[in-house]
Amino acid sequence: MKLQKPKGTQDILPQESAKWQYVEEFARETFRKYNYAEIRTPIFEHYEVISRSVGDTTDIVTKEMYDFYDKGDRHITLRPEGTAPVVRSYVENKLFAPEVQKPVKLYYMGSMFRYERPQAGRLREFHQIGAECFGSSNPATDVEMIAMAAQFFKEIGITNVSLELNTLGNPESRAAYRQALIDYLTPLKASLSADSQRRLEENPLRVLDSKEPEDKVAVEGAPSILDYLDEESSAYFAAVRSMLETLQIPYVINTNMVRGLDYYNHTIFEFTTEVAGSQLTICAGGRYDGLVAYFGGPETPGVGFGMGLERLLLVLDKQGVELPIETGLDAYIAVLGAGANGKALELVQSLRAQGFAAERDYLDRKIKAQFKSADIFQAKTIITLGESELESGELTVKNNETRQEVTVSLEAIKADFQDVLAQIGL
Repeated sequence: MKLQKPKGTQDILPQESAKWQYVEEFARETFRKYNYAEIRTPIFEHYEVISRSVGDTTDIVTKEMYDFYDKGDRHITLRPEGTAPVVRSYVENKLFAPEVQKPVKLYYMGSMFRYERPQAGRLREFHQIGAECFGSSNPATDVEMIAMAAQFFKEIGITNVSLELNTLGNPESRAAYRQALIDYLTPLKASLSADSQRRLEENPLRVLDSKEPEDKVAVEGAPSILDYLDEESSAYFAAVRSMLETLQIPYVINTNMVRGLDYYNHTIFEFTTEVAGSQLTICAGGRYDGLVAYFGGPETPGVGFGMGLERLLLVLDKQGVELPIETGLDAYIAVLGAGANGKALELVQSLRAQGFAAERDYLDRKIKAQFKSADIFQAKTIITLGESELESGELTVKNNETRQEVTVSLEAIKADFQDVLAQIGL
């Protein structure tokens, strides 16, 4: 048997992982500006953490979960999304306690797992960046969350980004709308796809965002959630829209957007962009005020979003965004002869201890091959160290771009390489 990676997974090789690190760090810097701190949760959870929170009837639970029984006969699942584990941790670690500063603002990055057909930007092991805010029912928190995502996309260079906005209202409004939707769709049941026929019984709102052609036709005349909002829900949604307009964040209202998880209420949103003529969702989220209490904590409002890292990288690539990734070395040491081996190691370690990125030859190659390696590594300087340099104690340091060079003592390099660099225009 040829050993290969499992279907729907990928090896992220060094030339690609540099891009991943850049995007992750860019997100960290953006979140830091908004006072968000990182949380890291286990990649597997008890099955009930996911099944009860995202909804027993969602596609995640009915079709996509990687779940199994461990050696202690505990029902375990690899996490398919980030919000439920963060909420579980919020409750378990009592981050709702009075002494904890509110609101609690958290972000996460990591692997998620869903068993579905692999496609571009969507794998069975995929990676998400997400943010969650607990303790504020102020609609300004929803808008701040949206603004944070918008700032990230703008500053990293993703273009043609659209914000789609909707509301699910409070539980009373949602219940009233749910019944109106059932009343509308029931006479059309025979024309719906098999999945939507099942959803009509279990989770009728999901029929609205079905991608099946027959379902799209059926929901064209469906009632709008906006017609079923009570006074509180209507005022909340109006406040969100007003603040988005104040911040000059354009949006379109999409009343057919419902999000795939059961825990949302009030504001929901998606950011999309166009790639090769098709719309791709690059961020999605919303408010979930009942989820903390559902996990056994006190009534606590919450709002958050998630972005797929693979999809972000796909969009950046397709839109031709060049990420400013620094991969070059500050110095490459060409080593000539076995006698210089020990000193070369001592020298390269000295440069690293001074904070420089440095490499040396370990393969006893000819000088031409070593110079070629220096070019491949994009080394700013080349230092040649052989037996003659050991005898004289003097080394040549060359600017690999301008070819300007200087001869200095080994001790001078070990003492202050930055000063040596200044002598050759670096």
